[in-house]
Amino acid sequence: MSQVTLALDAMGGDEGSHVIVPAAIAALQRHSTLHIVLVGDSAAIQAELTAAAQGTAHDDDVSSRIRVQHASQVVEMDETPSSALRGKKDSSMRVAINLVRDAQAQACVSAGNTGALMATAKFVLKTLPGVDRPAICASIPAEHGHTHVLDLGANVDCSAEQLQQFAVMGAQLVSALDGVPAPRVGLLNIGEEAIKGNERVREASALLSQSDINYVGFVEANEIFTDRADVVVCDGFVGNVLLKTTEGAAKMFGQYLREAFLGRWFGKLAALIAMPVLKRFRHRIDPRRYNGASFLGLRGIVVKSHGSADKLAFGNAIDIAVIEVANNVPQRIQDGVERNLQRTSAPPS
Repeated sequence: MSQVTLALDAMGGDEGSHVIVPAAIAALQRHSTLHIVLVGDSAAIQAELTAAAQGTAHDDDVSSRIRVQHASQVVEMDETPSSALRGKKDSSMRVAINLVRDAQAQACVSAGNTGALMATAKFVLKTLPGVDRPAICASIPAEHGHTHVLDLGANVDCSAEQLQQFAVMGAQLVSALDGVPAPRVGLLNIGEEAIKGNERVREASALLSQSDINYVGFVEANEIFTDRADVVVCDGFVGNVLLKTTEGAAKMFGQYLREAFLGRWFGKLAALIAMPVLKRFRHRIDPRRYNGASFLGLRGIVVKSHGSADKLAFGNAIDIAVIEVANNVPQRIQDGVERNLQRTSAPPS
């Protein structure tokens, strides 16, 4: 693979450079062709680099592939997108995205404020031709591994045409990330029958039936966790509710499991016996392994990490960005959108 350069917003997220610098070093050790620009307070970043050099043995090759780009401002986690756009033009987030725009980096990864990141990325990078709005796509654990879902909150209200665009973008992303030639794409609905759902969803289904993607029809929410589809499409309101519900249910299940095993002595004994199985289960559903949401439809690659991500989780977001760069996901999306726009706008033969 040829050289890949990523711009990392080193000040974003709950822990900022304390997590992002070690994650960057680990990523450089995994990817020999990777170069990283750490964007943010240069003094804070340099302190973390010095601490990392003392705590772990990374060679000169790794150090030579790190560059620090100073940025004097930080977008706070509770800051409004408009405030970040107007008042934080030298923020680590903005500067990192500017590096992508100026072709000094091929992708940006940030754990910062989601709304501000999307607004800034859309303002700086612009959307691809034929794409009305960018969408947020991430993976959710499922029986067959994982299912990619979009949109997860960028667009509360969507037209049928925009849902079709999301489907094309999601299919191209999954094809690039998972190596699936024709990912199965489903449209989230309250039932599988053709008469179910609102008018917008039914119109989107008709458009998807004319597209060149592998459309498998309506998918119900419980089927997201099965082998029914590789990509599930919905508007951002539904997608965000789905995501938060899934996170809450997983947290509750984990709490119930801990209470069941640790409540009494025989529960603790059972937990000890079941420990190997529990470890495999925990690894399979570990949210850190699914961290990294792609902002699709932009003229550049932006990957959003969870704000509370640790070194492993942020590293996964970096890996997603590397794969997207290697597979030129924006160009694949542009080609797919243009192709399907021609199909759906062509007069019937």
